[in-house]
Amino acid sequence: MNAPEMMEKVVSTSKRPSVTMLPLANDEASASAPQILQPSGWPSPKGYANGMAADGRLVVTGGVIGWDRDGHLPVGFVAQVRQTLSNISAILAEGGARPEHLVRLTWYVVDVEEYLANLKALGQVYRDIFGAHYPAMALVQVVRLVEQAARVEIEATAVVPR
Repeated sequence: MNAPEMMEKVVSTSKRPSVTMLPLANDEASASAPQILQPSGWPSPKGYANGMAADGRLVVTGGVIGWDRDGHLPVGFVAQVRQTLSNISAILAEGGARPEHLVRLTWYVVDVEEYLANLKALGQVYRDIFGAHYPAMALVQVVRLVEQAARVEIEATAVVPR
């Protein structure tokens, strides 16, 4: 199936909304590339996808925080997010994956208000590291993280096409 056919593919079942599967916007659009799942009639999300579908080899991270190579955390929420995303990018590369292979990110933050207060800066940091690829994401506020000085921890799942 070529990219135009994939853009028009609609999956529907009775009693459920139809779902449109859109190819990712990149130069490697193929049947094996992750697909964004966007139910028909739903508003388009900004900065994340409602769902993803992919075939391939899984690359999964544990909970990643913003430690640098020396085990130091930067000061400030946005700086920690930048280092955390950079660390995830390095782990993906080690597994033969790239940011466009991401299908899910789960963010754990100690203060959701801190996250919301920094959305513009976080969006820029995200695009600087991962580009304009937005997988399915969840954000969870937690009481604290294992590393007490950490403000954010992120788990990532990528699928590398075969």
